[in-house]
Amino acid sequence: MPNYNRIRYEVRDRVAEITMIREPVNAIDMQLAQEVVDAYRRVHEDPGVRAVILTSDCKAAFSAGMDLKMIRGKTGLDLRNFLEVLYFGMHDAQYRLGKPSIAAVTGPARAAGVTLAVSCDMIVAADDIDLSYPEIDVGVIPAMHYVHLPRQIGRHKAFELLFSGKPITAKDAEARGLLNYAVPRDQVMAKARELALDMASKSPVVMRIGRDSFMRANDNEYRRTIEYVVDTICHIIDTEDAQEGLDAFLEKRKPDWS
Repeated sequence: MPNYNRIRYEVRDRVAEITMIREPVNAIDMQLAQEVVDAYRRVHEDPGVRAVILTSDCKAAFSAGMDLKMIRGKTGLDLRNFLEVLYFGMHDAQYRLGKPSIAAVTGPARAAGVTLAVSCDMIVAADDIDLSYPEIDVGVIPAMHYVHLPRQIGRHKAFELLFSGKPITAKDAEARGLLNYAVPRDQVMAKARELALDMASKSPVVMRIGRDSFMRANDNEYRRTIEYVVDTICHIIDTEDAQEGLDAFLEKRKPDWS
């Protein structure tokens, strides 16, 4: 059995629960990304599991996004190695999962933390939290969301969120179709489990075949487009402004853009 350090993996009533436990805010480093991807593959291979929930045990956040210390002073190639896991590994694991996945977002989600949530089939979020893409403020870009967000909420609102860095509330995100349900915080896991148990009650054969068909029908060159924006962010990380933005964020000062 895998020895996880960043997540907790449990199965109850044919539903696997993957709980991120990297305090204080589930900053995503290579190990956390790899453990989540590994857990999805474990779900795929276990015939006793019919659905999966991804959630957080950190009170401060679902996930605050990528651990920026990991890429500070690094090259585009270093970043690509990480995104090979977070973007491509995550997408491939979800694509082949064969079982419904639900994100139970119990706290604010930022940047790559939003990536973890929207990679799932359904999202239940606390109605008092928000989601945001603040990468622009530290000199990088929310690459995957250039692909995902306009398809979900339309080009113009997506542009505003991606290039202003301002948050969207869970209630607004629900109204725009970015997530399924915004419920009181103490009801998030109950709602996610309700959805998971309902899905787990369906024919596993029909669910697998049907979900595979759904994924193929809605891929629409999704992976190829993500590869394009990954190239973009890897070029950006090599610029002076990107490194200045990362330095300024970690040093808690305003960036001095070149």
